[in-house]
Amino acid sequence: MPLHEGDHRGRPYKHMLNSKIPPGPMDQKWSSHKAHIKLVNPANKRKYTVIVVGTGLAGASAAASLSELGYAVKVFCVQDSPRRAHSIAAQGGINAAKNYPNDNDSIYRLFYDTLKGGDFRAREANVYRLADVSNTIIDQCVAQGVPFAREYSGYLDNRSFGGAQVSRTFYARGQTGQQLLLGAYGALMKEVHRGNIKLCPRTEMLDLVVVNGVAKGIVTRNLLTGDVESHAADAVVLATGGYATVFYLSTNAKACNVTAIWRAHKRGAFFANPCYTQIHPTCIPVHGDYQSKLTLMSESLRNDGRVWVPKKKGDSRKPSDIPEDERDYFLERKYPNFGNLVPRDIASRNAKDICDQGRGVTSTGQAVYLDLADAIGRLGKKTIEERYGNLLQMYEKIMGENPCETPMKIYPAPHYAMGGLWVDYNLMSNMPGLFVIGEANFSDHGANRLGASALMQGLADGYFVLPATIGDYLAQAGFGKSSTDAQEFKDAEEEAKYITHKLLSVKGGRTVDDFHRELGKLCWDKCGMARNRSGLSEALRKIPVIREEFWKNVNVPGFGEDLNQSLEKAGRVADFLEFAELLITDALHREESCGGHFREEYQTPEGEAKRDDEKFSYVAAWEFKGVGEPPVLHKEELTFENVKPAQRSYK
Repeated sequence: MPLHEGDHRGRPYKHMLNSKIPPGPMDQKWSSHKAHIKLVNPANKRKYTVIVVGTGLAGASAAASLSELGYAVKVFCVQDSPRRAHSIAAQGGINAAKNYPNDNDSIYRLFYDTLKGGDFRAREANVYRLADVSNTIIDQCVAQGVPFAREYSGYLDNRSFGGAQVSRTFYARGQTGQQLLLGAYGALMKEVHRGNIKLCPRTEMLDLVVVNGVAKGIVTRNLLTGDVESHAADAVVLATGGYATVFYLSTNAKACNVTAIWRAHKRGAFFANPCYTQIHPTCIPVHGDYQSKLTLMSESLRNDGRVWVPKKKGDSRKPSDIPEDERDYFLERKYPNFGNLVPRDIASRNAKDICDQGRGVTSTGQAVYLDLADAIGRLGKKTIEERYGNLLQMYEKIMGENPCETPMKIYPAPHYAMGGLWVDYNLMSNMPGLFVIGEANFSDHGANRLGASALMQGLADGYFVLPATIGDYLAQAGFGKSSTDAQEFKDAEEEAKYITHKLLSVKGGRTVDDFHRELGKLCWDKCGMARNRSGLSEALRKIPVIREEFWKNVNVPGFGEDLNQSLEKAGRVADFLEFAELLITDALHREESCGGHFREEYQTPEGEAKRDDEKFSYVAAWEFKGVGEPPVLHKEELTFENVKPAQRSYK
């Protein structure tokens, strides 16, 4: 494919990507598209095999829906049960434009808030579709028996989340992800027991198998026996979540990783906007050098909690001893229209700035207060405990303080990845036959995800979008053409076995966690909440050095023929050591600030993110050219037919 002359910095890039957005008015694109795409005859659906990797909300809902349609489905997850997928950890809620509180919400308003929240760096048509199907998601989940919170009258209750001035978030106390996942899990297991789904737990995807440029299956490792096996299919669906654990310390489960999408990327799938990472503003602060992960405190707490710090630097008094006029409610002061419910990127950066000024609390100075006292005085302790019971218990167990009596101490932490594999409007990557859904793709959140939108996207993709669009591909691809007899499967198996053998053979002097911690700290320091050219360039020089030492000095004990969690982690960290280079490259390339990508060189006089729409209003989709080799940039121009991008303001 011929190259253009290059982007504004001289980096070569190939032709613009085709996102296959259907024509027509925005509010009719999805319904019109569904009405015109090809279908698979019901009797033929059983002849097609679809692989789904991952059993979180996106994966479980997709697998159940595809099976109910009649396709033969194989499902893989690394957990011992699909119920343990990381979606279970989501706390606060799921958005939908039902307008039950009668506060003037609408599909358009949800669409606009999501697009604006992402700093106008998302594909407009995808965001509208997400808002459009949001209401159907709630109907689906209620029909499954998901126990959403209800008002005294019995109607479904709503609460507010950041970046919106309406209450549109449906919730189940602080356990919304768990309850939604149990609903999807029930649908999944119904199909397993019917014999339509083959479930393979404790199985990790090690490679994507590509035959003549088309995704035709995967290679896996049984985590209990070490067996490496091939699985053929007519289409592969990746629903493996995000990559925030590249920072080592994050709110994600320790098992969360980039491996599946990274190895698909190495086989030819483009990786879009990897520098768009989300730092969640309300997490329990870091407590020591050897902490293994961080704990999320739901954004929903900002409904009733007020964020503040002492006005005076170095004020070490107990919060109860600091009078009201000596407190700085800095989010309410700076953003009076939204107050404590500004989007996550803004809340996180402001907390960091306050702490950098020396006004942070705790012995480290790396925390701010989240105070429920006003809400308790207004509504009563019983009401607050009913709304946030498990969150308050979790905080007290970890911190040893009752948050109803003493303000919570919080600080931002890595939480979510807006970047992911590039997909078109049909959720198919640039590689035919490879579909990517949920957090594993890039499509809906732009440069910053609004709270309660991750669950919305995962279930929209799995229940309603993919089941409609995958048939269009399969109807044209034909069936019965996939077999593990192809040489590509044998080659992929051998490569996977070689990597395992190589990791076990090093016998060096440093643990896998030691390397992961070093890489994570480098990424956090140089590519976390604030970034600049100097720091990013330094990280880009250091990552190859860490990677080289990893392959010379890592120590992976045990064997490859049985359960070996050190080996599992080693493979994932090896991928992070490659992926981190792309993360930094993308952040260095994007010479603007937008959403969670904050370049210190590009900010307004008030310290807000300053976009450059003339040069960077596009999706950056990167093509892998080899470890340590510069990736090739592909672009998808972002066009806005219904919304005019403007400088975000929440003041």
